[in-house]
Amino acid sequence: MTFTVSGTSGLTFPDSSTQTAAANATTVSDTTNASTGAFQVPQGTTAQRPATPANGMTRINTTTNALEVYSTNNTSWNTISTFTNAPTTVEYLVVAGGGGGNTGAGGAGGYLTASGFSVASGTALTVTVGAGGAGSIPAATAVNGSNSVFSSITSIGGGRGGTTDTGNYLGASGGSGGGGAGDGRGSTGGAGTGAQGFAGGNGSSGAPYPGGGGGGSSAVGGNGASSTGGAGGAGTSSSISGSSVTYAGGGGGGILYSGGTGGAGGSGGGGAGGSSGAGTSGTANTGGGGGGYGNYTGNPSGGSGGSGIVIIRYLDTYSAATSTTGSPTITVAGGYRVYKWTSSGSITF
Repeated sequence: MTFTVSGTSGLTFPDSSTQTAAANATTVSDTTNASTGAFQVPQGTTAQRPATPANGMTRINTTTNALEVYSTNNTSWNTISTFTNAPTTVEYLVVAGGGGGNTGAGGAGGYLTASGFSVASGTALTVTVGAGGAGSIPAATAVNGSNSVFSSITSIGGGRGGTTDTGNYLGASGGSGGGGAGDGRGSTGGAGTGAQGFAGGNGSSGAPYPGGGGGGSSAVGGNGASSTGGAGGAGTSSSISGSSVTYAGGGGGGILYSGGTGGAGGSGGGGAGGSSGAGTSGTANTGGGGGGYGNYTGNPSGGSGGSGIVIIRYLDTYSAATSTTGSPTITVAGGYRVYKWTSSGSITF
């Protein structure tokens, strides 16, 4: 290391020329620094690390938000300290499990999304991913979907479809309501829940007795009519994961007797109604309702509802969560940190 001193007032040199002197870097390093300011450490992303690092190089990694030092002992960058910069709010999507179908189709799981949800550091926030409800054979009762939860936010499981056993021919209420059974009673669909979803459609009282479609998060389920099961209500598109995905579609109504056509499943994972066999199950991790069965001969089953999902995201200028459980998929893209659960767990900031 060298430095140059030019002759100025207070410094005397024999020939008034510019003088060059050598300084030992160790001496400079060991010299007491009385400054009350700060020494600025270089900073940059992981991709901007020096291509040929030397032992002891120190920098702030803006990708991991940490102070790191390069060591030739393990030929790698080693994190010395991670800076805490936890988010105070997050955006969420919480979709419950869809309802199971019989002749009436299952309703979609409840759909809730919003930004600006307050979170606190150091507290584990619960994540519950609701299972889809089981579909059922003609003489049995289908099952509602299970709730999904993020912290204090609860989405209600989708309502089961109406069944042909006495007393359960009406579609059940849920996040979105199940479709009414096609069994000659003209049974009504179940109600949806507030802003989470819509009602199921009605079953037909005329042969071949098509069932009602399950409600979706964006539309009511269709009524069973003539010889066609009611269509499932449409779901809702979200880009919280980084790409556009449609969730929470209702199942399509089935047909009690032969000679009819099952209803189409709603966009967003709703299962189609069967025409001469089992109904289609809702798509996993969409909260779609199960489709109704077609033609009770042979004892077919309505489709089961699709399981739910929980997704949160926040700006990637904030630190990663200190811990998670439930093995969420974690991505950093488009300016956001995204956490996606397909099984229950938790997150702590």
